[in-house]
Amino acid sequence: MLHTKKIKTPSLTQHIITNDVSSDEVVLFIHGNASSSVFWEEQMEMLPPNYRSIAVDLRGYGETEPVVHDATQGCLQWATDILELMDELKVEKCHVVGHSMGGSAVYNLLTIAPDRIVSATLVAPASPFGFGGTKDEIGTPCYSDFAGSGGGTVNAEFARRMKEGDTSEEDPNASPRVVMNSFYWKPPFRPAREEKLLLSMISERVGEDAYPGDFVASENWPNVAPGIYGPVNASSPKYAIPAAEKLMKSGIQTPILWVRGSDDQIVSDNSFFEMGTLGKLGLIPGYPGEEVYPSQPMIAQTRYVLEKLKEGGATYKEVVIEETGHTPYIEKPSEFAAVFHTHLKETA
Repeated sequence: MLHTKKIKTPSLTQHIITNDVSSDEVVLFIHGNASSSVFWEEQMEMLPPNYRSIAVDLRGYGETEPVVHDATQGCLQWATDILELMDELKVEKCHVVGHSMGGSAVYNLLTIAPDRIVSATLVAPASPFGFGGTKDEIGTPCYSDFAGSGGGTVNAEFARRMKEGDTSEEDPNASPRVVMNSFYWKPPFRPAREEKLLLSMISERVGEDAYPGDFVASENWPNVAPGIYGPVNASSPKYAIPAAEKLMKSGIQTPILWVRGSDDQIVSDNSFFEMGTLGKLGLIPGYPGEEVYPSQPMIAQTRYVLEKLKEGGATYKEVVIEETGHTPYIEKPSEFAAVFHTHLKETA
């Protein structure tokens, strides 16, 4: 049975879901953007009984204390929050699982505390080079100011509806429910837990210092560059690229499982949430062309970094689950669990 708890750590009070099993085999689940620990409940309940499971609401999400997210640290702040949580819960080592943006927290955990990570599972992870603003597999920025990434790239109407807790299907382009059912999974799939997952989605803290964060004007297309607050800025290559460079030099030996959906429209080489793709489709005016600003090759970038880690001694396995979108662990839970549980057993 799963329980919720509030855990006070040095930096903030964190909300977790846990099965409270007494075991040294611990699995820590990390959610993505516009979601919370709730997204992991089904997989937590499917774990073999000898595992202790913990899912955390990251800073800025769910029921964790609503404190400011300093984006200039990139996703490192989430990683340090998680390490503080592990210390409070007396978890010396664990398996970590990160979905989407949560994958970026995993990258940072692997860099700063590899000795505390038994294995890593990346589920539809964001590119190690960040979201938006880069143009090739090695993460070369399109512009020196990283224009086209950060808080200014988020649909303002979507953010407004998130803040107001909109659960309607009123706006086909910006209602959270429509976005979730169109992009989180591959239509026409709709989960049995749709209402609970939607409430989890809109629980994210919204504001200039939260989601989507602030931005600055840029002379470069699309005329916005990253600011200094919130998760979307933290995911900008301005702050992610230095972290990726540290990761590639880290020499980690951690076994990594990379699972993604075959039809992911959020993290892909032609993401419908990335400025290069939107510009190419004529949805953002003034597009400078593919030579200047192509679609970000997110899958190629992730594979490039994992291959670099492999050269240094790490191991990784890539698994593609067919006929799924951005959340294969929700769309095909049994198929995902089979691959995931095998990884846990092989790396225990």
